[in-house]
Amino acid sequence: MEPINILLVDDHPAFRAGLVALLSPLDGIKVVDQVANGEQALALINQLQPDVVLMDLTMPGMGGVVATERILRDNPHIRVLILSMSDDDESVFAALRAGARGYVVKGARRVELSRAIRAVAAGDAVFGPAIANRLIGYFSGLARRDQSLPQLTPREREILGLMTSHLTNPQIAERLALTHKTVRNHVSNIFAKLHVGDRVSAVSRARESGF
Repeated sequence: MEPINILLVDDHPAFRAGLVALLSPLDGIKVVDQVANGEQALALINQLQPDVVLMDLTMPGMGGVVATERILRDNPHIRVLILSMSDDDESVFAALRAGARGYVVKGARRVELSRAIRAVAAGDAVFGPAIANRLIGYFSGLARRDQSLPQLTPREREILGLMTSHLTNPQIAERLALTHKTVRNHVSNIFAKLHVGDRVSAVSRARESGF
């Protein structure tokens, strides 16, 4: 079988050297090159055509999110696996929106990293334990929010969510491409269903319910 060709993208030479030492003994995995940032990765990607790019997120110059987007725009067959110290929601979801197929936190053991590389190369999506727990927590929160305030229609929920972001009725109308009168009617219905008399009380009730 052909080996899984890996391109390492990380701005720390010592970390890249450690990764090479970690991955080299593994059967079927081959590090074909290593670079320090997104620009260097893009300069080599067409020539190397790696199967998997191991991508850091925070680097001088072009970071991992932008590099992932640009690599996959022209090479959708290449798989990007994020290997980063960052495990916050913003970093994780930015990487997923960019098209990354996996996310593992630095410090993962050889067996975990090997499993992630092979899974991503095979077309699967894979996440390290810390990232998986974060995703589960995020989507559980969405489920709880969807179950709250069941008396509201989906449109009323949408408008209430925008109200919690301090948008005015005209701003909500523009955002949702609705007339001012339609938004005003929805807001009135929200007040009635939540048994509140003003915007502040509606927003407070929404936040208590998980919005």
